[in-house]
Amino acid sequence: MVKKVALLTAGGFAPCLSSAVGGLIERYTEVAPDVEIIAYKHGYQGLLQGDFFTVTPAVRENAAILHRFGGSPIGNSRVKLTNAKDLVKRGLVAQGDDPLKVAADRLVADGVDVLHTIGGDDTNTTAADLAAYLATNDYGLTVVGLPKTIDNDVVPIRQSLGAWTAAEQGANFARNIVGEHNSGSRMLIVHEVMGRNCGYLTAATAQKYREWLDTQTWVPEIGLSREAWDVHAVYLPEAVIDIAGEAERLRAIMDTVGNVTIFLSEGAGLDSIIAEMERAGEQVPRDPFGHVKLDKINPGAWFASKFAELLGAEKVMVQKSGYYSRAAAANQADLDLIKRCTDLAVDAALAGTPGVVGEDEENGDVLSVIAFDRIKGGKPFDITQPWYLELLADIGQPAPVPTQGSGH
Repeated sequence: MVKKVALLTAGGFAPCLSSAVGGLIERYTEVAPDVEIIAYKHGYQGLLQGDFFTVTPAVRENAAILHRFGGSPIGNSRVKLTNAKDLVKRGLVAQGDDPLKVAADRLVADGVDVLHTIGGDDTNTTAADLAAYLATNDYGLTVVGLPKTIDNDVVPIRQSLGAWTAAEQGANFARNIVGEHNSGSRMLIVHEVMGRNCGYLTAATAQKYREWLDTQTWVPEIGLSREAWDVHAVYLPEAVIDIAGEAERLRAIMDTVGNVTIFLSEGAGLDSIIAEMERAGEQVPRDPFGHVKLDKINPGAWFASKFAELLGAEKVMVQKSGYYSRAAAANQADLDLIKRCTDLAVDAALAGTPGVVGEDEENGDVLSVIAFDRIKGGKPFDITQPWYLELLADIGQPAPVPTQGSGH
């Protein structure tokens, strides 16, 4: 019988965390009001430290308010429970401790029967490690995860919570950024969108932005033209970037329209950037999960410098929409998906069924509790989808050539 549950949110923000926390609290209050709820502060960090909020009657009464906000009220951090060296360095475990055992023992000490993890592939693979440890060592605890990532890159989940909102918010951001196109002559704008290995968010953001363009009325006689406000190139990690060929195409646009706007996924062309850094003897910064720290690499600036010279740009602007998008409150489409997922997550927890809740692409997109051993990150965006090919054709960009290992 479930008497006490714990929640945690982890990894980078997405426009679903606050709402997912609220949804879980609402569902437990509805179907199992006697179950105690705590929420670990700053994800696995709070779990290791035994630092948590208690969900009081006042919190239960006001849980619906959390749907109105972005970010995470209980806080996030990036912690990998199998990276003991990093956790010792950060003072989260002692030298010689097994972080999985520390986490498991803390859950027992706190009287927790069920742990809900809300995060992306790293969060849920860490949850899988913890769930496996708990099962192997007969702790009798259930872990149920929810998929959060604006990259929408968790296998085999069709749609991660928050990704729709992030695309919509990125398009809103782009309206003002692209509005800078005539703040100088021969303007090059690079809109860098989050997406380390997956170009979904960049493609979806470009699509949402162009849907907005379709609703507008233009006055080209005074310089207000669709062509100048449009997206002229979309570059994703899954497709080869032919810099020379694209420079020739974009130079013609610059000469005719007077400006060029590129939507760039932050992971696009990353191998080329890293190779250039290593040739120069520079150290490539990485996080505890081994991922390149993209904020330190700055792919947008790298591509802007390459294209600026080739296009004869007189003014260059690079803007990143990630932090604007990822802490937004969820839109209605995401709120509906979050509700379906949190309801099932609570039902699964009460039944003692572990896994990650999501629409299973390998099972007809049925909303299911997916076994942890089937969850992994790095799902590529399918660059052969008709809507994406149509978008590229509309802006005059050649059909994409897949990068090696992109899965297409």
